[in-house]
Amino acid sequence: MKSKEKKTKIKLNSQKVQQREREIKVVKIGLIIMLLFLIIIYFLLRVVYETGHFTITLDSNFSEKSGLVMFESLEDREERIILKAEKVEFMDNISYKWLPNNLNDEKDGSHNGKNYLAYTFYIQNKGSYVINYWYKIDIDDIIKNVDKAIRVMVYLNGEYTVYARPNERTGGPEKERDLKNFVSDMQVCLEQTTNFKPGQIDKFTIVVYIEGDDPDCIDELIGGELKMHMDITEEHVPQEE
Repeated sequence: MKSKEKKTKIKLNSQKVQQREREIKVVKIGLIIMLLFLIIIYFLLRVVYETGHFTITLDSNFSEKSGLVMFESLEDREERIILKAEKVEFMDNISYKWLPNNLNDEKDGSHNGKNYLAYTFYIQNKGSYVINYWYKIDIDDIIKNVDKAIRVMVYLNGEYTVYARPNERTGGPEKERDLKNFVSDMQVCLEQTTNFKPGQIDKFTIVVYIEGDDPDCIDELIGGELKMHMDITEEHVPQEE
């Protein structure tokens, strides 16, 4: 009897050990899967945020049809489908009065300054027809509601428009100067340029900064981030026979 009881105990102990080993193996596999998932998420986020905080994309399909091209510099007109502005690592709030007066003429490409992003590029109609094109700026990601005090200044051939989110308290536009409201929560602007003739060049300068005089510019925004991109698409203007 004792021998049988001993064998039974040994068998039960063996089953417990095997069960424990299986549970440990399942836990290890789960931890490995979780680690791989976190690594994948890390690299995906790194790819997204390493591209800069502002990119401009030209619709390649429309470009092939019309001959619309985009480049960063008049001196080196290397045609691009995507342009990437150098990001600003840190941006404190400033007044628009502190911005340089020559932002549109300072230089081509990235020319960021203290506490603002500035990027200049060009669009050219290299086709044979007059065209219209649209440009829009979308918000991709917002951290800590920093968009409440963000200003986006768009120069087009020397004339600028400043876009801002409506004042949170009044629901109306900000009052430090003439501003245009964001189109929606996640879209800064949507504009059309018409009668763009063959050979014509349009010059854009995009400026992004945090307006310190905005009533919504409060301490809770400290540490916030904003990522945006600009899309350019166009359509042919029907030609008269």
